[in-house]
Amino acid sequence: MANSGAKGDEASLTTPAREVGWRWEHTYAQLPSWLHVGVAPTPVGAPKWVILNQVLARELGLAEDALAGGVGMASLVGNRLPAGAAPLAQAYAGHQFGHLTTLGDGRAILLGEHVTARGERFDIQLKGAGPTPFSRRGDGRATLVSMLREYVMSEAMHSLGIPTTRSLAVVATGEEIWRGQPRPGGVLTRVAASHLRVGTFVGAAAGPDEAGLKALIDYTLWRHYPEHRGAANPALALFAAVVARQASLLAKWMLVGFVHGVMNTDNMALSGETIDYGPCAFLDHYDPATVFSSIDRHGRYAFGQQPRIAQWNLARLAEALLPRLHAEEPVGIALANEAIQKFTVIFQTQWLAGMRRKLGLFNEELEDGILVEDLLAWMQTTKADFTNTFAKLARSAGEEVGASSPDEGWRRWEARWRARLGRQVESAGAAWALRCAHCPAFIPRNHLVEAALAAAEVGEMRDLERLLDVVVAPYDHSRVAPEYRAPAPDGGAGYQTFCGT
Repeated sequence: MANSGAKGDEASLTTPAREVGWRWEHTYAQLPSWLHVGVAPTPVGAPKWVILNQVLARELGLAEDALAGGVGMASLVGNRLPAGAAPLAQAYAGHQFGHLTTLGDGRAILLGEHVTARGERFDIQLKGAGPTPFSRRGDGRATLVSMLREYVMSEAMHSLGIPTTRSLAVVATGEEIWRGQPRPGGVLTRVAASHLRVGTFVGAAAGPDEAGLKALIDYTLWRHYPEHRGAANPALALFAAVVARQASLLAKWMLVGFVHGVMNTDNMALSGETIDYGPCAFLDHYDPATVFSSIDRHGRYAFGQQPRIAQWNLARLAEALLPRLHAEEPVGIALANEAIQKFTVIFQTQWLAGMRRKLGLFNEELEDGILVEDLLAWMQTTKADFTNTFAKLARSAGEEVGASSPDEGWRRWEARWRARLGRQVESAGAAWALRCAHCPAFIPRNHLVEAALAAAEVGEMRDLERLLDVVVAPYDHSRVAPEYRAPAPDGGAGYQTFCGT
């Protein structure tokens, strides 16, 4: 097992589950009953450890040795419930590629909320743990590869400094599931600030009574925005706070070239965390029209479309909240419009601030946006690698990056950038340090992820372990690992990702 000291002996099976250190509460279960349904995970035949996130286990205050034992593995694959867990599946709706659908956790089961000794509250969810009432004739299972993809991508995003759900473990089920062909099954343990989504509110708005919607608003404020609990208009305060947090999240995505791939409303968490790592990927060469998802045939969720789609999703949240925004619908609509219009301002402000940091700029000048856009236009025209272009600027402590470059466009842009650096009081060394802290040297390169996952599917974990070791230290520019910096040999042409359901 990667990243752990797992024990599978018989003695470990008798270890009391409480020794792991779980501290369970179940506040979501206190919401109206039509928002959830109790359901137990379905046991599997021959579970086997694949990977355990020891760092995250320690952050959660869990006993690593007990978690890595037989009881711990059984609890994270669904064969044995930890003492105090109360599993349920959440009900919600979602706009899938713009079309409203009634959904719910079809292959995920929430064990409960773990509250750390510091008072931090986290959902602990098993993904791929078997069918629920929301499975819609599905088997409720997940492929081992798709769960390992989420593990790698979520831990990489966390290390990049982007709000995200985390991955505690992946356990192989020892059983095959059918996804066009037999594939090994796996269960992922997802750790999240919560699983409240835009789709949760879309579903609640269609619920049997408005009291349920009010309860959900109050609960979300309590869970994620306690500073707004005493607001005169709780629904409006919640909406405005979610708008701001999502605008910030999208700016962070765009700054590292992340493409989510399936930005349905059920995949937008109200906590502001990135959630659901199905057909996600990272840019190789820069192109706003980049689409990786095999099911996104019209580019709805293309890289450059992501801010617009986030705002569209937020409009659906506003519609769900409308009865609570104001007793008079026209007034409620006006309040929602005023709040949602701030998304673009917040996004643009934070994105440009992030770009300034990537270029080593401490102050603001009116022409900075043009400088950035001209760089991106050059990248698009020349098919330059997004990550490596910024990393090249980061590694430049003073010398001209493109002094010997035959590309006249690059040399002209670099001269403008050097002149801009010279107009700030901060030293060249300080600007270099700022760039290094915000331009990743490493991302989970798509072709490397695929190769590592293919090997892991047949039991060879070394490539995945090496990849993880690199991507959890993305800003280590001193590391000599050229094979992890290089784009795909073919530039990533034709690369596709798949949902995994």
